[in-house]
Amino acid sequence: MTYIIIAFVALVGFVIFAFFFTRKKPVEPFPKPWHDLLLEHVEYYSQLSKVDQKRFQQRMMLFLSEVYLDSVGFELNDLDKILIASSAVIPVFNFAEWHYHNLSTVLVYPEDFNEDLGFDETDKKRHISGVVGNGRFEKQMILSRKALHHGFHPSSHKTNTAVHEFVHLIDKMDGITDGVPERLVARPYIIPWLKLIHKEMEAINDNKSDIRNYGGTNEAEFLAVASEYFFEQPKLMKKKHPELYKMLKSCFRTP
Repeated sequence: MTYIIIAFVALVGFVIFAFFFTRKKPVEPFPKPWHDLLLEHVEYYSQLSKVDQKRFQQRMMLFLSEVYLDSVGFELNDLDKILIASSAVIPVFNFAEWHYHNLSTVLVYPEDFNEDLGFDETDKKRHISGVVGNGRFEKQMILSRKALHHGFHPSSHKTNTAVHEFVHLIDKMDGITDGVPERLVARPYIIPWLKLIHKEMEAINDNKSDIRNYGGTNEAEFLAVASEYFFEQPKLMKKKHPELYKMLKSCFRTP
């Protein structure tokens, strides 16, 4: 119960803070030691050219100037901040400019949590690793630190919780989280995109797809789950799901 109270108080405090302090922080210089951490932990970054790595660094620092990060039960370290910022940058890296206007704060829990935002280790209902807020918690994101780090570990294969949640935010930019992000999918392609989604979801629900089962829940979750797969295992997706790969490549403007 104590963990629920602490988490709720922290989240309410964030809402109040975000309401009164909406100005951006100054964009700080990129810390040089972060480059080696990025090379070690973020494969997407390690595969970029040196020029693009500099641009990635700049995009990270811009994000960190616009969104507040904090934690419950522990203190965020540099790697935590790097992984959160990288998760925000990866899906929109190929856009000339991007701001998450629908996000003000990211709160990190040490473990997965339940629907009441509790994360007591004795609670067997802790199955949520990330969530984007609604209602009075609009513009808030909660992430499990355990899931955040696992998403950048080689063993994660096709999953990345933080990227998943940031794709939800991108989807939500047009006012509704429905799996049809108007900032990504041009209007003429909306119907083909929906047809493709439903085709792939049917395969998932018939156990005929290697896309994670959660992607068959609804259109919004399909987009987020498929995006995880696209960024974590692009070569495999291109082989297994060439039509979906081509569509997501276009959506995220990947060269």
